Amino acid sequence: MPMNTDVVVTCAVTGAGDTVDKHPAIPVTPEQIADSAIEAADAGASIVHLHVRDPETGKGSRDINLFKQTVQLVRDSGRNVLINLTAGMGGDLIVDDDQPNVRGEGTDLISASERMAHVELLRPDIATLDCGTINFDNANYVYVQTPNMLRTMAARYAEIGVKPEMEVFDLGHLRFANQMVAEGIIKGPAMYQVCLGIPWGAGADPATMMAMVNQLPGDAFWSASFPHGRRQASRAAGHARQLGCLRAVPGPGPADHPAQRTGRPGRRCGR
Repeated sequence: MPMNTDVVVTCAVTGAGDTVDKHPAIPVTPEQIADSAIEAADAGASIVHLHVRDPETGKGSRDINLFKQTVQLVRDSGRNVLINLTAGMGGDLIVDDDQPNVRGEGTDLISASERMAHVELLRPDIATLDCGTINFDNANYVYVQTPNMLRTMAARYAEIGVKPEMEVFDLGHLRFANQMVAEGIIKGPAMYQVCLGIPWGAGADPATMMAMVNQLPGDAFWSASFPHGRRQASRAAGHARQLGCLRAVPGPGPADHPAQRTGRPGRRCGR
């Protein structure tokens, strides 16, 4: 079988992490985010992955009106680019050490239908599914996404014609993503993002990546993400030489970081 060398470039222009103070060019307002997405499309991106931020504070937001403004600006630009919206907001659980049965300060935990309210309204081409719960830092932050939530969101995506991008942060996440494909909730060819180097999920090393890639369905469209930092470029290049697919991630957070990624549809990289 001939190798598929087509490359799809996705640009995630901003995220929900506390990165605004790390670089003056992080887009914050709907206009800035849309402008960055349009610039990415003009530079060759086929997909733009969009988060929104509170224009006053720069913090990540799930305000439906901000999503509406941003998406409308991109659509009105007339660019031939697919829109991928995050649906990862609303899964933050902060556990209190002294009262673990009480939600700690900073918890933002909502239902599956609330997490995808903006997707219902705006009907993007693609929206994300973070495929499991994960300990997300060195303290008490847990990102919560249960099997019931995932099945509910995946089924509704199918009903409204939105392609799910399944973000898998560990082998257990990948196993459940594959289960949804087997159940027929996710229609093939399924779209995966293999997220590496996020604390405390799968490590950003070749052996871990190979273990995850080798369990993807044969017809999967997939990309891989890498943690930010000064070694990002060399690490991503090394993985790309071995496997041919990558996503470089310059900021922390499940489905909530600025990124540029490339994927190869219909190819089992590394086999």
